[in-house]
Amino acid sequence: MAMQKLTPDLTAFAAAVESELVFAQVLIRRQGTGFELRHVDDRTTAPEQLKVVAENEVRPLAQFTAGGAFRPLKSAPNLRAGWRLLLKDDRSLGTALSQLYPGAVADCFAARVEKRPVTSYRDFTARQTGMYRITTFLDDDAAAAMTRACCHNNFCLKRRLWTVGSEPCDASMEKSVIPCLEPCAVLLEFARKAARWQQQGTDNAPTPGENAGGGKVECDFDDPQNPRRLLYLGEMTSLNAGRKKPGE
Repeated sequence: MAMQKLTPDLTAFAAAVESELVFAQVLIRRQGTGFELRHVDDRTTAPEQLKVVAENEVRPLAQFTAGGAFRPLKSAPNLRAGWRLLLKDDRSLGTALSQLYPGAVADCFAARVEKRPVTSYRDFTARQTGMYRITTFLDDDAAAAMTRACCHNNFCLKRRLWTVGSEPCDASMEKSVIPCLEPCAVLLEFARKAARWQQQGTDNAPTPGENAGGGKVECDFDDPQNPRRLLYLGEMTSLNAGRKKPGE
């Protein structure tokens, strides 16, 4: 695992950790010139009750949930607990965080400047080609419903700074300190599916028998039990019911 370079964004981030900092689901505690990382749910757990993980074990820790499911979105609120990581300096901290929350330190630094490099949904999808060009076809109401479903607190802890239509950014204390500066690959794929459902006339809630639980695969949006899909289709059913049909 390559050691993180000591960049201005990492230096500023490390300096901001005075005694401790909650970074999504990770609690960062300063220990002299080094740091201790653990899951925020283990804040009061005695150190000897937590498994000490090495720096080369951080990537596997971030890859899978406690149940063994793959984590396609590292900002999802399903990081497993029960561990602690001891880091000797700022560079080690940067390396560990790049595995736990890729790009988050740089994004935090970028979000602090006056002119934030934020890309709206419309600007982002306008650049798409091929199979993702369809994402531009969602109207503002549908795109906003899709965004609320995909970026819901249950699925992502990043604080969304980009907008779609009149849908506002996430409230500052609603999620975590990690900013989201533009739509991610998971949202882009979800938007593609939502546009397909709309074209096919299937953007309505599934039957009661289909919504018994969460999807087995987080980003399998074809699964009728996928929680993002259920949330979006439920919103669209209410939205479509409130829309007047031609001639009404």
